[in-house]
Amino acid sequence: MCGVVRGRSRERGADMNGAWLPVCQAKADFFRMLGHPVRIRVLELLQSGPMPVSGLLAAIGVEPSALSQQLAVLRRSGMVTATRSGSTVVYELAGGEVTELLRVARRALTEVLAGQHALLTELRQAEAGARPAAAGVPATGAVGAVS
Repeated sequence: MCGVVRGRSRERGADMNGAWLPVCQAKADFFRMLGHPVRIRVLELLQSGPMPVSGLLAAIGVEPSALSQQLAVLRRSGMVTATRSGSTVVYELAGGEVTELLRVARRALTEVLAGQHALLTELRQAEAGARPAAAGVPATGAVGAVS
């Protein structure tokens, strides 16, 4: 689903009239909701269990108003729930799927970064090979080679 290229669906028999749009929009909104580092950190911290706001503040180190704003986004999205006990508000993950989502995101990011590291290594090697040779050393790196 959501596979459209220049107005034509990639999937055979898929709806060409845009019926896919609401689902894709919901997915885009969901991933946009995850698009803030404080929100991601809150979700990571809550994987170990419920935490009071004071604990989240100490662990994340942002202003209380900034944390409050990000917690509100997570609450509205249904990712976390909040319970009040006296003056203490405790947050927890709304379901186990959030933990699985974070695990999959870590694996995907690890793969992407590994690929980028390999590309960076290749680029550095290419750059090193393109540098002018030092005096007395041929560009091939073979010392004393005769042309």
